[in-house]
Amino acid sequence: MEAAIRAAVPGGALDARFADVRARTRALAAPLSAEDCVVQSMPDASPVKWHLAHTSWFFETFVLERFVAGYAAFAPQFRVLFNSYYQGVGERHPRPERGLLTRPSLDDILAYRAHVDGAVAPLLERPGANADLTALLELGLQHEQQHQELILTDVLHLLSCNPMAPAYRTPESPRPAVVAPRRWLPFAGGLVDIGHAGSGFAFDNETPRHRAFVAPFAIASHPVTQGEFLAFVEDGGYRRPELWLALGWDTRTARGWDLPCHWRRQDGRWTTFTLRGRVPLDPQAPMAHASYFEADAYARWARARLPTEFEWEVAAAGVPVEGNFLDDGVLQPLPPAHLPGDDAPAQLFGDVWEWTASVYAPYPGFRVAPGAVGEYNGKFMCNQYVLRGGSCATPRSHVRPTYRNFFPPEARWQFSGLRLARDAA
Repeated sequence: MEAAIRAAVPGGALDARFADVRARTRALAAPLSAEDCVVQSMPDASPVKWHLAHTSWFFETFVLERFVAGYAAFAPQFRVLFNSYYQGVGERHPRPERGLLTRPSLDDILAYRAHVDGAVAPLLERPGANADLTALLELGLQHEQQHQELILTDVLHLLSCNPMAPAYRTPESPRPAVVAPRRWLPFAGGLVDIGHAGSGFAFDNETPRHRAFVAPFAIASHPVTQGEFLAFVEDGGYRRPELWLALGWDTRTARGWDLPCHWRRQDGRWTTFTLRGRVPLDPQAPMAHASYFEADAYARWARARLPTEFEWEVAAAGVPVEGNFLDDGVLQPLPPAHLPGDDAPAQLFGDVWEWTASVYAPYPGFRVAPGAVGEYNGKFMCNQYVLRGGSCATPRSHVRPTYRNFFPPEARWQFSGLRLARDAA
């Protein structure tokens, strides 16, 4: 088990972390009505009520059923209703039909969370006595932090479908922008060490650490901004098939993409939809909600390319994990509050996940762990691309330079942006 998920408690008492993570998930649902929590706006998204239940299902299924003798399930039907994709656990309710689950009620789900919390509490007093228990508890917390971000991105998509353009949070005055032109930062490359090493938690897909060759390259000093992407839009970027991958152009055509996700031109001005409602486009803020296809087309238009995930990790080496995260409560990408030195890329962490040119594939020597927990990452290593860096909806403690997020190339409801790279001159 330890080798499968590479878990270690990352500092702080596990019981305090458990309480904090579980409370934060509940707090994310607090601004929502019961009606908000049941609706599923598209097959890729899930209702908030389902997220609240599934994160509890994870602890019940993988921790309580294994480590509590004679454990009695809160409701046996929940084993099917809130199983996401774990074939080894048993049947699953179809993902596109999660929004049809008007019952159990939101109150029932909150009672389920309280039941699971109460059953886990005694285990938190003795996790050090069992390495597998400690590893699974930590994996469950990391899993729940992933769902905290999904709650926000799914709510954003849901509210964007409402003609009233309701806000999840009250709008606030934007932060003053720190304006700086794009600079190209050179890196020598060579044989580099890639992947997680040392203490602290990492998912299995970040391992094993291995050596890779990276040719000399340059990476942009900051992520592509909304203003920079607007130039692509106004230059006909969505009408020029020569800029797009064939599958990307087919997707753009089939889905009617004429503009970036959530963008609208209204009364002569550009706006975008955010968790704070519809707001004016901020030309200095990072571009968000771009698919891989859009990111790749923009890079080609800009006569550049997307970095590989190895190049991104090289550029991130030694850069502090600081930025605009979920903890800050802003919940939308912002211009940088300050600029780093001449040799350091800005906003590598937080604000927006950055698409890379790398397909999501196993590192050399990767092995899928046995059992249902082994289904967590490995079986998705097909038809997906890697993103790096975290977003404004990611918990700060959840991110590290080796973290590999992944989505299919057409996905654009996440806080996904891009940073340019190019070969060394």
